[in-house]
Amino acid sequence: MAVKFKDYYESLGIARTATPEEIKAAFRKLARKYHPDVAKNKVTAEERFKEINEANEVLSDPDKRKRYDELGANWDHPAGAAAQGGQHHGHPGMAGAEDGFEFGGTGFSDFFESFFGGGRTGFSAAGRGARGMEGEPALNARGRDIEADILVTLKEALHGSLRMVTLRRPGHNGTAEKAVTYNVRIQPGVIAGQRIRLAGQGYPGHGGGAPGDLYLHVRFARHPDFTVQGTDLHFDLELAPWEAVLGVPAKISTLDGAASLRVPSGTAASSQLRMRGLGLPRESGGRGDIYATVRVLTPAAVSAEERALWEQLARVSPFNPRNQS
Repeated sequence: MAVKFKDYYESLGIARTATPEEIKAAFRKLARKYHPDVAKNKVTAEERFKEINEANEVLSDPDKRKRYDELGANWDHPAGAAAQGGQHHGHPGMAGAEDGFEFGGTGFSDFFESFFGGGRTGFSAAGRGARGMEGEPALNARGRDIEADILVTLKEALHGSLRMVTLRRPGHNGTAEKAVTYNVRIQPGVIAGQRIRLAGQGYPGHGGGAPGDLYLHVRFARHPDFTVQGTDLHFDLELAPWEAVLGVPAKISTLDGAASLRVPSGTAASSQLRMRGLGLPRESGGRGDIYATVRVLTPAAVSAEERALWEQLARVSPFNPRNQS
């Protein structure tokens, strides 16, 4: 199966020399428009977000980005293969595009599956092991497992969902078998790194051995605002100086919808404000929290009237941050 090269820099609209900060800013800008949790038109936004998330998944990780940059657009040419030691796969033993496996509905492209973590396989055997004494297939050997990644949004982790995942296996003489569709249930409270097992859907066994399993590794889709720490969600709350001084009811978009966060007067930069019970499900019951880290921003430019007010405040205020103990 031919795998189309993905230009992740083009997906995010950035230069190949982009800094980590520029990558983060480009992703957040696009994700706020196309993320399934926030997009107005979820149908048209879904595919675009998958592309954005996949690009960010690779380019925001220094190791993945290095491998990707070394790969280059000529990855499928002999010279490109030689530069990679003749191996097109992201990990040894992976069953990716070259092995004829095609996944659909996981949230990742065939290119990502092949080179950055999807489509992994392992061989487990019963009885005499994977190979016999003379190199023949073992008797009563269990079939290999097939592994791939599945992209899960934070809302799916909170509420659960039912996903349709397709798998097209390699057939005989280079042809692909008919795709099989699985209804995969994402349980509320699923965590990143968890494996979802589809029993008996891996490689067939040998000599009457049981078939292997299909495992889907959960990866959380990057959210435009939240980062995940356990069951807690963290985000930066940007405030104007007067909002930090006077206090303000800040409108926050949570996984449950809009909520109001009371910012008390005199809130300092870098302080954390807590919203209880609005994070992800805990295994013991209940939910984690949301933590807002305060960032106080100043305007880059001010009008003459605004400048006059700032100058008046500077004259009448006794506050001097350099004299604080």
